[in-house]
Amino acid sequence: MYTWSTEQVDPRDRFDYWREVRAKGLFGVTAELEPQHRRDFFGEFSLRQLGDAGLVELRASPYRVERRAGDIADARSDSLCIYQQLGGGGWFGGARLDEFAVRDGMFATSYSDLPYRTVPLHDDGFHLRIIKIPVTNIVPPGAELGELVPRPMQDETALRPLLESCFRDLVEGHDATAADTAPMVQALAHIALIERGIMRPKSRLAQQALRSAHLSLARRLIRRHLSNAALTPTLIAGLLGISVRHLHILFEETEMSFSETVTALRLAQSRRLLREQSGQTIAEVAFACGFESLATFYRLFNASESMTPGDYRARVGLTVDPDRPGHRAVAGC
Repeated sequence: MYTWSTEQVDPRDRFDYWREVRAKGLFGVTAELEPQHRRDFFGEFSLRQLGDAGLVELRASPYRVERRAGDIADARSDSLCIYQQLGGGGWFGGARLDEFAVRDGMFATSYSDLPYRTVPLHDDGFHLRIIKIPVTNIVPPGAELGELVPRPMQDETALRPLLESCFRDLVEGHDATAADTAPMVQALAHIALIERGIMRPKSRLAQQALRSAHLSLARRLIRRHLSNAALTPTLIAGLLGISVRHLHILFEETEMSFSETVTALRLAQSRRLLREQSGQTIAEVAFACGFESLATFYRLFNASESMTPGDYRARVGLTVDPDRPGHRAVAGC
């Protein structure tokens, strides 16, 4: 992970250094800011490699950005860019581009080597994440990205939650290796290309990307509903908009089935609560994690850890206060 901040630089030089860091970490642009505002300029930049791709997060004071033909000629990037707006918003425009605004949480996609202009909508400046993916090996044969000007992804499209889930997997995977991230980077890129009409949804690569994205979102929905004892394949399939059979097929291609995945996530959450929530009884932990009965929790926990939940809690140095109001002694506490 590479991180940089203007706090490291003399105020007189901050904006010039910012332009240099931004160009090296993302791609070159023409950046403009009135001289009287440069001493007060602030910017933070981070770059994490995702194999050949890069995850950039930047936050900066307001200034004007333009990627001109000369910037592209000086240093081509040849990348698919997927943006997530994190701050108040930004305006995009250009000669070939319909003007649009992106606001907090919205996504946009573009090809890096096309001209555009952008400025923040508000005084809080820029704050966004960008995943920059080299087009090599992600663009289907015969496809061209020359028309892939910046454009927001509409919230109502069915592909939006799939793209967001893949994006979040990459953002949250701090310890993931390049081999781990490569399939998700490819799935993210292909979902973006399907949404932009560059890739046919029925093609082999598109179907593979959709399976990966549905699996990513299924796991995210399972975590969201983990405390619900009525969590079933029917519930998750309905939220995904696919059949229960399709859902099971997604998990058949992984190391764990749907039910094994739910159990593993519930046990992981129970271990965390046993470590961190000393005020909760064993029963409260079990039901907070969605186990349908205390007996089931004990059986599955013991099979996983070769000890009872109470022994596990004692081993990590936490105990339940027997004098806590409402406490009920449970075997193994």
